[in-house]
Amino acid sequence: MYRLTSKLVIYRNIGKDSILFKLADIFQRFSTGQYVKEDLITEIYDQIHNLLDLSTRYGFDKNLWHNYLAFLLAMSENPFTLVSEKVGANEGTVNEFAKGDFAIFKQLFDYDFSAIEKELGIDCFSVVLNYKAIVKSEQIFNKSVSEKVQQLSTDIEKAEDESEMYKIVTDFYRTYGVGKFGLNKAFRVNHNENTRQAGEILEPITTTGNMSLDDLIGYESQKQKLIENTEAFVKGKKANNVLLFGDAGTGKSTSIKAILNKYYSQGLRMIEVYKHEFKDLSTIISEIKNRNYRFIIYMDDLSFEEFEIEYKYLKAVIEGGLETKPDNILIYATSNRRHLIRETWSDRSDMSKDELHRSDTMQEKLSLVARFGVTIGYYRPSQQEYFDIVINLAKKYPEIKLTEDELRLEANKWELSHGGISGRTAQQFINHLIGVADD
Repeated sequence: MYRLTSKLVIYRNIGKDSILFKLADIFQRFSTGQYVKEDLITEIYDQIHNLLDLSTRYGFDKNLWHNYLAFLLAMSENPFTLVSEKVGANEGTVNEFAKGDFAIFKQLFDYDFSAIEKELGIDCFSVVLNYKAIVKSEQIFNKSVSEKVQQLSTDIEKAEDESEMYKIVTDFYRTYGVGKFGLNKAFRVNHNENTRQAGEILEPITTTGNMSLDDLIGYESQKQKLIENTEAFVKGKKANNVLLFGDAGTGKSTSIKAILNKYYSQGLRMIEVYKHEFKDLSTIISEIKNRNYRFIIYMDDLSFEEFEIEYKYLKAVIEGGLETKPDNILIYATSNRRHLIRETWSDRSDMSKDELHRSDTMQEKLSLVARFGVTIGYYRPSQQEYFDIVINLAKKYPEIKLTEDELRLEANKWELSHGGISGRTAQQFINHLIGVADD
């Protein structure tokens, strides 16, 4: 194994601390006979533990060794893979090095562990080659990455040679991309200082919901505006930053999450940023501006009190400063406030003790909203619209046996004691009915 990994060229940046290179070092010492048996077994079990830990995080199953090697190929960011995610297979001398590396990976896929198992009296490699994972909730592992990597692993298993493997892997890069941005939908700011120092400002959000725009009953014109702007964006056309404002519980956040699911396959990614993280916006943009994806920076429940000044940083990022905002980045925000920043009556008067031209303060605050080219209002539904939402949601759950009249009656009772009329209240009512339904 050491002989194989030492010849890698394109994928040499996998890292000496990886499971692959640690095992390669172990096998090198085993082949020379320069080892203490008990120590070598301990080192092997350490790497098997790391392999099982990785497999649990990503929900791998069956041949964990194959899944791990496919995971390395899917996550390795280097000049070859970054070009391949844009154009797929392409002509160039670098292809010879790539095919050489793929030939090595194919041999690693087919590696025979029987000799070391027999000599050391262990069977851990045989176990991970035929592994049956415990069924886990999707909340525990990264399903988005898991499904793609396991399919890549299966495809590579069927490859006859390095040329066929080259096509399989470059097609994968072209379809899904490479690394964390290729395989994940959404990201948040990483607050772990150790990994941040290594340039990892963003970390994947591994469990995103599967909501669709159809799940949001009503608000058709609002959803259409959001679709039109987002479609223009993912197609590389001019598009605007978007502010969704209005009453609480009306589906603003749901709309944006559904938009991510709708356009993820077309290269859309989303980064969740809170206002206390605005200081990181410039660093975030630097990390993503040259990638082959379209990024929405998502700011949920955005609002500012009059004493908060973080909105000034946001204004500078949206428009202003010497460096223009890259074409592959937009900002989508939700807020219960139409103007985002709390205003006072003194803002509207030049007669103030502490400022000569107080109305200038109001104009400065309002200028933030003006930097969102599209503003979409989400308003509290009427009583009849609320009933329509309840009835349509109930149709999705056969266990709910109430008639429409009964649903209206119970929904009316529910909203009177649970926060008033809204789409959120309707969903909470449906959740209640499901919870108390007979099995």
